[in-house]
Amino acid sequence: MTLRLYDTQTGEVRDFVPLAPGKVSLYVCGLTVQSAPHVGHVRSGVNFDVLQRWLRHRGYEVTFIRNVTDIDDKILAKSAEQHRPWFNLAYDMHRELSKAYDALNVAPPTYEPLATGHVPEMIALIEDLIAAGHAYAAPDGSGDVYFDVRSWPSYGELTHQGVDDMEDATDADPRGKRDPRDFALWKGRKESEPETASWPSPWGLGRPGWHIECSAMAGKYLGPAFDIHGGGLDLRFPHHENELAQARAAGRPFASYWLHNAWITTSGEKMSKSLGNSLTIPNVLERYRGIELRFYLVAAHYRSHVEFSFEALDEAAVGFRRIEGFLERAGASQAGALPEGFVVAMDDDLGTPAAVALLYDVVREGNRALAAGEDATALAGQVLAMLDVLGLNPADPAWGAPAGADEKLNSAVDALVAGLLAQRQAAREARDWAAADAVRDQLKAAGIEITDTPDGPRWSI
Repeated sequence: MTLRLYDTQTGEVRDFVPLAPGKVSLYVCGLTVQSAPHVGHVRSGVNFDVLQRWLRHRGYEVTFIRNVTDIDDKILAKSAEQHRPWFNLAYDMHRELSKAYDALNVAPPTYEPLATGHVPEMIALIEDLIAAGHAYAAPDGSGDVYFDVRSWPSYGELTHQGVDDMEDATDADPRGKRDPRDFALWKGRKESEPETASWPSPWGLGRPGWHIECSAMAGKYLGPAFDIHGGGLDLRFPHHENELAQARAAGRPFASYWLHNAWITTSGEKMSKSLGNSLTIPNVLERYRGIELRFYLVAAHYRSHVEFSFEALDEAAVGFRRIEGFLERAGASQAGALPEGFVVAMDDDLGTPAAVALLYDVVREGNRALAAGEDATALAGQVLAMLDVLGLNPADPAWGAPAGADEKLNSAVDALVAGLLAQRQAAREARDWAAADAVRDQLKAAGIEITDTPDGPRWSI
């Protein structure tokens, strides 16, 4: 079987052929750390975490770079509003982002570079573009440097647009531009900006434009050509289009495949802070476990738009608890072999909906086996293997204390439930069905499910 991925640039699902046999180089645009991460933000982190897990499962050695933008117009504006240093805001929000990733078991990348740590590489790339005739310093004395979109005939190749059909770039004052669509590579320092938000350059004090950051960092760690570039669908234009143009104009082949995850929407609109409908991770985790939120995100295909609702998240949480209940009843302890259908689904452009559907099928088969008094160990092993790939194994230490860590609490719950089950059994033997049902309802109200089997009642939370 061959892994096939949807390449946004070509618009088709095609066989994945890495540049180097057995190795994959992956770059994902991380977040601009201006405020606390919401559900829409972490979807990209979860989706590309599944991709790297699947690549590694298939035997590839993966070098995964996911950057953090810690200097940007938005960061400067937010920090000014909050009367705090921009670097303090960026640092705090970076920590919040790391906590959110940890809470959802998003494995760390090979490296997570900060934009502020790679200004020399950005300056070098800008100098290459100027020397090649594809960039110019603004003649107005602002210290700005722009990419000349008209100088690069392939500009627009990622999103299949012509220059004349594009909107103007709004990332800098247009007075120094040759064309309104030229975008900023370097921004000269303004008097209104803090001195700490500027670096020396051949064009004077200033800071990098957003787009040049990722091209420089990708080149630093993955080289001039690499396999996969990923990010949110909203980054296709102008960010990724500009990344591709400036890299190739500087003589770098850049990415072979472009993968983009779709949005999470609320009321049909992209989840964002500007709409006021964002759901921060700490708030959501007050109502749900991280593993339940991850299951909700994984169950949808990465290219499908998701209309967020707490009702849908409730359903996902209940569904995952059923999976956990089966594993508990089956006494699962070790992952087995992956079902062939799961492998086929994941090789088909990370088909997680089909993979999760198969996961449910195996759980149902396992529950039927347990109800019939049969051994379900092999089926439980398949479930654990699938959950491992999806980053959803409840026994993974990333989710907190391993099962059995709080033995005193577990023993107390066992004793209480056993006592109630004994009362229920006594009522059943006395044919006092009302009393037996009352005990069952009491347990159900406490979140404890009872399953009657030939070997006696089993319970799960």
